[in-house]
Amino acid sequence: MSPPLAALRGVRVRYGERTALAVEHLGVERGEILVLLGPNGAGKSTLLRILTLLEVPAAGEVAFEGIPVTPAERPRWRRRLACCFQEPLLLNATVLANAALPLRLRGVARHEAEARAFAWLERLGVAARADRRAAKLSGGEAQRVSLARAFALEPDLLGLDEPFAPLDPESREPLQEEFLALQRERGMAAVLVTHDRAEALRLADRVAVLLEGRVAQVGPTAEVFTRPASEAVARLVGADTILEGTVLESRGGLLILEVAGHRVEAVGSLRTGERALVILRPEDVTLLPASEAGRPSSARNNLPGRVARLLPAGPLLRVQINCGAPVTALVTHASAAALGLAEGTGVIATFKASAAHCLPRLAPRP
Repeated sequence: MSPPLAALRGVRVRYGERTALAVEHLGVERGEILVLLGPNGAGKSTLLRILTLLEVPAAGEVAFEGIPVTPAERPRWRRRLACCFQEPLLLNATVLANAALPLRLRGVARHEAEARAFAWLERLGVAARADRRAAKLSGGEAQRVSLARAFALEPDLLGLDEPFAPLDPESREPLQEEFLALQRERGMAAVLVTHDRAEALRLADRVAVLLEGRVAQVGPTAEVFTRPASEAVARLVGADTILEGTVLESRGGLLILEVAGHRVEAVGSLRTGERALVILRPEDVTLLPASEAGRPSSARNNLPGRVARLLPAGPLLRVQINCGAPVTALVTHASAAALGLAEGTGVIATFKASAAHCLPRLAPRP
């Protein structure tokens, strides 16, 4: 089995007495997009700077293709990397000059550098701005130039530190789609820093969740979002229904639990009698009118309750239901109207056993 394209091993970063990053191992595979997801201050940008050789850790090593990078080899490996940042960092020069600059710094002749840069400006839809001063660009245009500059280097690994964060939705989503198409076409690996769950879901092949400078979970995107490894990860990825219960039966990966006076079926490998946390994503909870209580349903779990709050969530509504314990659902405005949802409305919160992910309750919750 071939080694990952890039990997961190036993990395430690300290700022004064504080350990900002402690990563035992994290690899980046060829051609994948690995998203570093976490709250502010979790160490995401620091990890990216270490991985792209912009910062030297206090301990540990960075390896490319299984080979540790020595101080003497850092310049050679840096030539195989490129970065984009939240701020495009464009000089007071023309768009074309900015896009061609890294190639020129690597010794590429002006004519060839500008030709390669212009081709990428075309691909990213800003070639018509090639002779314009960079200061005259909109935020979306400037970030397109920044991406063109990075792609023109034809890197094996592209590091991106929240490059889409400053953009409005009208600019952000089309640029993300174009970036994804170009990354797939070129087959390059990319590591993207973000705190935006929707961005991670849209772009990531794998997600590494960082909490307090440590990798709390890493895996395929769907697995991290639907099978979080801890309560902290669950909250970060938006699985905000977390119920306490006790396992009554455990057989073949199916659990039957007592949760707030209800019988709940879920998936997991806990033992009978064990205390558990039942984790649900809001989009996996369906609401039915209270009048349908007792009717047959394809969902294994049907919890009666009353609406506690209705909160806007973009084009949807986030509905908080008191079922003896708080359960959250996402519904369309049309569904909310059809159900006559308001604070105090009686409903049934339904969900499949396969949607309920169980973890052991390791310690009393605050």
